[in-house]
Amino acid sequence: MNPLAGIGGAVGALGRRALAGIARLGRATLFIARLVPSLGGAWKRARLIVQQLYMTGVLTFVIILVSGAFVGMILALQGYNTLVRYDAQSSLGLLVALALTRELGPVLTALLFAGRAGSALTAEIGLMKATEQLAGMEMMAVDPLLRVVAPRFWAGWIAVPLLAMIFTAVGIIGAYVVAVAVLGLDGGVFWSQMQAGVSVTNDVIGGLIKSVVFGFVISWIAVFEGYDAKPTSEGVSRATTRTVVSSSLAVLGLDFIMTAFMLRGL
Repeated sequence: MNPLAGIGGAVGALGRRALAGIARLGRATLFIARLVPSLGGAWKRARLIVQQLYMTGVLTFVIILVSGAFVGMILALQGYNTLVRYDAQSSLGLLVALALTRELGPVLTALLFAGRAGSALTAEIGLMKATEQLAGMEMMAVDPLLRVVAPRFWAGWIAVPLLAMIFTAVGIIGAYVVAVAVLGLDGGVFWSQMQAGVSVTNDVIGGLIKSVVFGFVISWIAVFEGYDAKPTSEGVSRATTRTVVSSSLAVLGLDFIMTAFMLRGL
């Protein structure tokens, strides 16, 4: 077997995958361009948005609550174990707050949301396409982008920042409980170090901006994959998997880019 032929085949397969990815990105861009004009009209049926907020946000609340509490408690244990070596355990509250507000709150919330709610949005829209409900709406002169896609997009975009704030708050409370009740730190020192070191503009607002961007991207990917899915059970399954994988990679990549820009502005 000619080794050059094998290398050429691998390069060709890689090129085809790259071209397919670029084509998919182009379809997603055209999709969001078609969706944007429908976003304003979706608020005329605000009941649909509130309904989807319950499905995406409220039903994800317990996961966010439990995960935030455990992440905060783990941060407290790990942070104390490191800081105590340098006799800097009084800075534990600052360490936990900065880690949660800048990075872990927005990023982990986005990843959990993509796995739970993003996949559900894709599956729901994909099943509606597979059962020809979207085609039926078009036959009745009902725009599926306005009726089905836009409320779900808004719900995901709104839910992620709210859930990120809850995750961060619960994480800080969980860290406080461990720091004071288990590790024996002074509660006043824990809060005072946090208040003195955390900047609302750079840290809190920066984390909020990240969560807004993550919510937009995850919602975009979720509704696009559902709307673009092949109308079969296998097509919907693959679309759901692509939503979780693509959303997770997009969140991590965007987090690096935004963190680099934010730290440059400090």
